[in-house]
Amino acid sequence: MRSSPSFPARSSSTCSTAATRHGAASRPIASAFALGSVGAGYGATTVNFKGGIGSASAVTPGGIRVAAIASVNAVGSVNIGDGPWFWAAPFEIDGEFGGRGWPSAFTPDMRAIRLKGGPAVTSIENTTIAVVVTDAILSKSQAQRVAIMAQTGFARAIYPVHAPLDGDVVFAAATCEKEIDPLYGLTELGAVAANVIARAIARGVYEAEALPFPDALPSWKKRFGKSD
Repeated sequence: MRSSPSFPARSSSTCSTAATRHGAASRPIASAFALGSVGAGYGATTVNFKGGIGSASAVTPGGIRVAAIASVNAVGSVNIGDGPWFWAAPFEIDGEFGGRGWPSAFTPDMRAIRLKGGPAVTSIENTTIAVVVTDAILSKSQAQRVAIMAQTGFARAIYPVHAPLDGDVVFAAATCEKEIDPLYGLTELGAVAANVIARAIARGVYEAEALPFPDALPSWKKRFGKSD
């Protein structure tokens, strides 16, 4: 994980944005746009299941809203082994990606490192890109800090992650509507943003549909159904 202050960042007079290479919430805020195999998620895959567009949102204990959207095209896996469990399961809200939790025990096969494409994999075919947006009033440097903290959500949702075979990026943006404490409040925001990113990544796989091509990767829902 990189956390260098040299990450690129941009800001305007009314709000701030930042990007980072590689890179306790309440109920989610409703969304009204398509998820799964749409847009940038149409051709997205992981090592064993179809990837796609996912989103999630939350409100921090301090009342700051934060939402994320992710396009999941990872070289690794968002699921534990070949089972229905998601690495991001501890952060799931209301069964939003199947409600399967974690397996009762982790086997060596579940912890095995598997890469999409195997030994022939290349670095130009994989990336997970996410954007996290908040209504907090943030400066350029504060937006950058949120992006740095939010990218830890990748590590909660993808295994392995931040590899030289990925082009993982997180962008952070602020609509600048609500004041936020510059220390505790910003830390709280970054922590919740990471959780939201992890959930969005899991939903990108959960909501995806397999493409109508021979040998296309299966979708999670086709393999396991929507939920127990």
